[in-house]
Amino acid sequence: MTDTARINVVELTVSEVSQALKRTVEDNFSHVRVRGEISGYRGPHSSGHVYFAIKDEGARLDAVIWKMTFNRLRFKPEEGLEVVVTGRITTYPGRSNYQIVIETLEPAGAGALMMLLEERKKKLAAEGLFDEARKQLLPFLPTVVGVVTSPTGAVIRDILHRLSDRFPRQVLVWPVRVQGDGAAEEIAAAIEGFNALPEDGDIPRPDILIVARGGGSLEDLWCFNEEIVVRTAAASMIPLISAVGHETDITLIDFASDRRAPTPTAAAEMAVPVRSELLMRIATQGRRVTACWLRGQEARRAELRAATRALPSLDNLLAVPRQRLDTAGERLPRALRANAHVHHRQFERIAGRLSPQLLSVRLVRCREWIASLGQRGVLSRKVYLERRRSRIESAEKLLNAFSYRAVLSRGFALIRDGKGFPLHAASSVTPGMSLDIEFADGRVGAVADKESRGRSKTRGGPSGQGSLF
Repeated sequence: MTDTARINVVELTVSEVSQALKRTVEDNFSHVRVRGEISGYRGPHSSGHVYFAIKDEGARLDAVIWKMTFNRLRFKPEEGLEVVVTGRITTYPGRSNYQIVIETLEPAGAGALMMLLEERKKKLAAEGLFDEARKQLLPFLPTVVGVVTSPTGAVIRDILHRLSDRFPRQVLVWPVRVQGDGAAEEIAAAIEGFNALPEDGDIPRPDILIVARGGGSLEDLWCFNEEIVVRTAAASMIPLISAVGHETDITLIDFASDRRAPTPTAAAEMAVPVRSELLMRIATQGRRVTACWLRGQEARRAELRAATRALPSLDNLLAVPRQRLDTAGERLPRALRANAHVHHRQFERIAGRLSPQLLSVRLVRCREWIASLGQRGVLSRKVYLERRRSRIESAEKLLNAFSYRAVLSRGFALIRDGKGFPLHAASSVTPGMSLDIEFADGRVGAVADKESRGRSKTRGGPSGQGSLF
């Protein structure tokens, strides 16, 4: 190109060049499908967007997943996972580089899925979610069975039919999607919802849960490998049976559940026993109990008969007592006469010692003793009364000595207010107050006059009371 041609080239700004490159790249790579290994993945940004890179042996491509797209992804990115992504190539003018905006993300083949499954299994097992010690025992005969599965299809029909055949129970179905976007969240929400039901609420709380799905590919069953489903199943307080896929299909919920069933029908068989078998077992047990009781009774009868034969006859048992009774009957009259004779002789000896003279002497002594006691009692009473009289006279003298009347006899007077309370100072008297003055020979009523030189005066009132000066 000549110098003149170079001079005539249109001058562009940096932004114009960046926008032109952006349009060119987006027009030519508006929809691409790229395979590579995830590198530099650290989880969602605080904004919710995800940034990482996809690489192979010779190149590296920056990648971004917007928040809304990331929430809809069935498979989430993981470091080192080989994936196939679809999206569009665009540029980021702020750094002069290009990147792919991912719209879908899938593991690159079954091998990648299996590797992801094994890594997730090791991670959850290390947390103890698969330990046998935390697994619960299934109830023998549940009243309510909760089923988490699709409301349509053969799975729910097989479970209901099998439960009806074995032992009809009340069944609660929580309909969920068992494949595709959002299926894992719905399954986890159903398990949590059953556990959140109150035991005495309007909707009965299940005694056992069955999480079921028919067979399918590894991708079809992948929602049962999601961490949210596995963790919810492990945390369920209601015993849980997993019945996902066929017998050869293994998902992570099988390790977290309390019991794994090879098929949904087998899960129904694990949940309830066979009613006819129970009735047959009860009948058999009843017959065995009756037979045992009859054998026991017959054995007791045989023992009783043997013991009866070993016992002596009634005549032999009563022979000796009868002889003893006859002998005692013969000896009784003689014994009674002898006993009466002995007591008669004792009475005669005692009667000989009881003469009238002896009784008269005893009576005289008792009278003298009573008279002596009477004289001593009269003397004691006189002494007691004399002492009490002396104490009363002393108390009377002491009372007169402390009485205020002795003070009044010396020319003093006792002044009381209208209520009869003594007054001790002139300041307690107010003009017009009614006063009661007690002398040694009687009382006089008075009315207090106004104060004069610090003292109260009284004057006779209209009732004829005296005056106090």
